[in-house]
Amino acid sequence: MNHLDIRALHTMEEFDSVCRLFADIWGTQPGGAPVSAEVMCALAHAGNYVAGAYADGRLTGASVAFYGEPAGTTLHSHITGATPGHGAGLALKQHQRQWALDRGLKRITWTYDPLIRRNAHFNLTKLGARPEEYLRSFYGAMDDAINGGDESDRLLAAWDLCAPQPAPGHAGITLPAGTAHAVVDRGGHPELRSTDAEFVLVDLPDDIEALRRTDPAAAHAWRLAVRHTLGELLDGGARVLGCHDRRGYLVHRAPTPSAPQPFGSNQ
Repeated sequence: MNHLDIRALHTMEEFDSVCRLFADIWGTQPGGAPVSAEVMCALAHAGNYVAGAYADGRLTGASVAFYGEPAGTTLHSHITGATPGHGAGLALKQHQRQWALDRGLKRITWTYDPLIRRNAHFNLTKLGARPEEYLRSFYGAMDDAINGGDESDRLLAAWDLCAPQPAPGHAGITLPAGTAHAVVDRGGHPELRSTDAEFVLVDLPDDIEALRRTDPAAAHAWRLAVRHTLGELLDGGARVLGCHDRRGYLVHRAPTPSAPQPFGSNQ
């Protein structure tokens, strides 16, 4: 793996390079990159996080983040993109983490598509972040090569910077006894199962991006299945404990409140 140089970006030439990189990753024209050079310039000048990762002098990844709520505690990472083969994605997140800690921040949040398995594994297993909220069609319609043809549901992930980091090579989470599937992959299609188990599994498709191109109906079925199950679980107070076997989410259902007992006293 090439040595990576990660540094804050400040010039329009650097921001233009990030736009071209993002356009290549997201499959758009340079003018349609997910964030413009002008916005990056403004964010960096205002003291926010705009950084690039370079391998042998060539830009291979970049990340843009800004301060979020609660004020003084949180950095919101709007976008991070990297070309494969250099480890720039993980290196950028670790650089971002240290940048935030140096400024007294306690957590970093970001959104990601809950159907993309590699992102779920990266965020939950490698970094130790945890989803806090299911956001339905968060960005509206998107027409880039990654998201086109699907609704833009997102999970809001939170990374506790004060918690111990996962050990390198951490394999993920084990299943508690009695765990049951709420969504299971059945021949490439989602099968919903009714269960009142305390711990539930929500499977993910093998490759949702390829499925959007080859079988849009199946891709849409996955979107609705995960939205229905994971979205409703999180809405009801459940917690995602981790990513199991790189295949799906392990969720701990919120306990059902016990019925109030009648009150009586001696007269």
